Amino acid sequence: MSELNLYVDTQYASPYAMSVFVALTEKRLPFNMTAVDLERGENHAEAYAGTSITGRVPTLVDGDFSLSESSAITEYLEEKYPEIAIYPKQLQKRARVRQIQAWLRSDLLPIRQERSTEVIFYQAQTQPLSEQAHLTAQKLFRATNQLITTQSQYLFEDWCIADIDLALMLNRLILAGDDVPEHLVAYAKYQWQRPSVQLWVNQKRPLL
Repeated sequence: MSELNLYVDTQYASPYAMSVFVALTEKRLPFNMTAVDLERGENHAEAYAGTSITGRVPTLVDGDFSLSESSAITEYLEEKYPEIAIYPKQLQKRARVRQIQAWLRSDLLPIRQERSTEVIFYQAQTQPLSEQAHLTAQKLFRATNQLITTQSQYLFEDWCIADIDLALMLNRLILAGDDVPEHLVAYAKYQWQRPSVQLWVNQKRPLL
């Protein structure tokens, strides 16, 4: 196996870096981790930008191959290292996971703006949600209610990588004290107890 190196942000607050970290940990793949200071623009430095192509974190280096964009990385890991699955094996369920990952990364902007991951990892103080963010939260709940029932521990029968992506989005609201349906709070809390998640949550973070 070639050496794996994961580039993350120095605050360990990127939800996308967390997703890849959890994927690598769940697959029990040994890897090194290198922090990139986004505030100082280290992600735009020529050496890093040449490796990442998009100039963002996370970026995974696997031997002489590098890849950025978190869902692309987790899919790559699933295909190259399939022994421990982080995606469902059934085609339509796997497609649903990709749909959820793409949606969480491309939509719900008012929540991401008003409830940054500093709420989760730094217990940052927040203001009440704007009307637009409140409407976006209702959109999140409507969609999630189609996937998570009052008895659900996972999106499907077994855990998958989208469980962490979805739980993190819900926790932006939950940990800020916003109103979230009880069964979605229970679902997110259950995901947060997972050892791979706790490894990320308990990373030593610099002060903001």
